[in-house]
Amino acid sequence: MGVDLSSRGARLLLVLLTAAYWQGGALKLLDHAGAVAEMQHFGLAPAGLFAVAVPAFELLAALAVILGPGRRPAAVALALFTLAASVLANPFWAQTGPGRAMTMNAFFEHLGLVGGLLLVAHRPTDRDR
Repeated sequence: MGVDLSSRGARLLLVLLTAAYWQGGALKLLDHAGAVAEMQHFGLAPAGLFAVAVPAFELLAALAVILGPGRRPAAVALALFTLAASVLANPFWAQTGPGRAMTMNAFFEHLGLVGGLLLVAHRPTDRDR
């Protein structure tokens, strides 16, 4: 028997699991110029569109993971997004020097988020099926 993801305790855990998306999405919305600069830094064009779409996606998908309706597809979408973003932003395999270890740590921390999200997607509530 699995955990009931609609219980209060489980919802708190889902809030913690999605905390990075709340922080990242809110920061990008509050600092649009910074979000545009970030998108340009990673070569995403048009940067202005990505600077709006990415935080909207992060916040809406995180909300769906917490509240339940659409939890499974939202968790899978966040997992795929996180994996792609980590490959783009944390290419430790292409680095040398002292910064490589920090980049590698960030990459594997993001893999932990991917695993947690896929675990949530693997155990949806009955209404998500």
